[in-house]
Amino acid sequence: MRIARRRVAPVGLALTLLGGCAVPATTAGGGLAAQTVASSYQRVVDDFDVRTEAGDRYAHPFLGGLNVPRPQLVDIDADGDLDLFVQERGGEIMFFEQVGSPAEPRYRWRTDAFHDLNVGEWYRFADIDGDGDYDLLGEKRFSYISYWRNEGTPQTAAFVLAADTLRDISGVPLFSDRQNIPNVSDLDCDGKLDLFIGRLVGTISRYEAEGVDTADVPRFRHITDRFEDIEIVANLMGSLHGANTLALADIDHDGDLDLFWGDFFEQGLLFIENSGSCASPRLNSDPVQFPVGNPVLTSGYNAMAFGDVDHDQNLDLVIGVLGGAFNPNLTTADNLYFLRQHPAGQYTVTTKRYLNGVDVGSESIPQLVDLDGDGDLDLLLANKIDPANLQSSRIYRFENIGSASDPVFQLRGFLPIEGSYHYAPAFGDLDGDGDLDMILGSWRNTVAWYDNTGDRTEPVFELVHPAIVKLTRGSNSTPALVDIDDDGDLDLFVGEASGAINFYRNTGSPQQPVFTLVSDEYQDIDVGRRSAPVFVDLDGDGDYDMVVGTESDGLVVFRNTGSRTEPRFELTDPLPFDVFAYSAPVFADLDADGDLDVMVGGIGGGVIYFQGK
Repeated sequence: MRIARRRVAPVGLALTLLGGCAVPATTAGGGLAAQTVASSYQRVVDDFDVRTEAGDRYAHPFLGGLNVPRPQLVDIDADGDLDLFVQERGGEIMFFEQVGSPAEPRYRWRTDAFHDLNVGEWYRFADIDGDGDYDLLGEKRFSYISYWRNEGTPQTAAFVLAADTLRDISGVPLFSDRQNIPNVSDLDCDGKLDLFIGRLVGTISRYEAEGVDTADVPRFRHITDRFEDIEIVANLMGSLHGANTLALADIDHDGDLDLFWGDFFEQGLLFIENSGSCASPRLNSDPVQFPVGNPVLTSGYNAMAFGDVDHDQNLDLVIGVLGGAFNPNLTTADNLYFLRQHPAGQYTVTTKRYLNGVDVGSESIPQLVDLDGDGDLDLLLANKIDPANLQSSRIYRFENIGSASDPVFQLRGFLPIEGSYHYAPAFGDLDGDGDLDMILGSWRNTVAWYDNTGDRTEPVFELVHPAIVKLTRGSNSTPALVDIDDDGDLDLFVGEASGAINFYRNTGSPQQPVFTLVSDEYQDIDVGRRSAPVFVDLDGDGDYDMVVGTESDGLVVFRNTGSRTEPRFELTDPLPFDVFAYSAPVFADLDADGDLDVMVGGIGGGVIYFQGK
């Protein structure tokens, strides 16, 4: 059965799932253990301690990871400090309220979808109508400029779509390439907003507000397509221009706005100083990398946000690395820089992970198992390509140093397994010796078997077979072990890039598995792209249902309408969780309260956590 492409709607903090009856849940050994499906679920970002290898707490452990953060610093609630907005996914803005102090700024995650605004591929807060509060611009598909008027107050924003697209004074829609982030500021201090749009050819178009239409929406007069004759050309890569971001800020306290440009073909930020005045701006100097003399260099395509975060009258800087021409695999984890400006005008990088959370790069796949046999669940987290070692994927190990009811995860490095990409581990006792063995999918069309030659408390994984099974077609093997026919041994399901499910029945024994292909299109299931199956009894009838992570369709549910020995899976409603692309779920009772919690990996490289209530 091929499912229709769908988008899982964003959800609030309280989520209704299925009934709260007692049901069996998947265990690492493949059996069924009586637990409860929660009646509701809550998205939690920082519910319990997760620590770095050095023992420091992650501030936002279950944020889900960041790959392409587009930041802005805005005092959206008029309380005197700067809140942080970050766009990671198209159409949504993450909101982090500033709840700390000037001496110790601290952000609290509030939502992944601020006011449920669909802002397309970029957004920009600014006081468009001059009433003292922040309005919002965003991308209207494809490459137009939507305008939301704030009809609330500076303390409590209420955004209403005022125009599908801004227009010039002739009524012609303004065009802004969707991969570029424009800027709006009053550059020449004449009381009229100037709109600056970077073009893919490296030039800047300038418009100035002039009057309003019948809906009280500003119209803009076209000034030039070659503002100050600026043309950004990549110095290191020939005459190349690319996707870009623009910012204007007075970083030298001389009363006028300087220009900053981030480009796909530029490792750093380009700075063009305003050598004129506020009334007569002049930006005709050659661009230089910023900070001058000690530039920040990344994989390119950098989006910048200036603001006085620490209230010292100097503009600090947040840089989101979107990843350009200089190998974006290097910046899938270290991609949100914070630079503090000191009174002398110097900038210092204080962190490359301003929103510090669990993040192993991109396309993370989690597993929750008692790896060290101490009675609580540890977290294993695999990635696509490790940003610290581009020759391999890695499986990071977070040991639970807390308890079964009060987990505390601490990073303990990674399993010593390297040499391939897109690792996807699954665990179970394959040889009947009482400890957890591992099977491992990868970007290839094979699944490897690693025997635990250690014991329950100190596992040592040694390769037994590099291809215990081989997919008949496709790649990105994503395995799951489960006793699907209730005969006492573990069978094998494998998801793949095509979205189909492969089923291998264990025709051997609990001590000597033999995985025999039954079907490479199991029950005609097809979730579109990148299937990642897990098994859990969602409806409390004593048999396994199947939940499948997907590339773009959320967590798809197939209910078992057959039996424990002869399953028959039928498509039902997806789980109502707003998850990242390339979702990979795992179910477990993390807090020992008798109901199942859910962790989901995805393209961001981190973990999203939904706590059962």
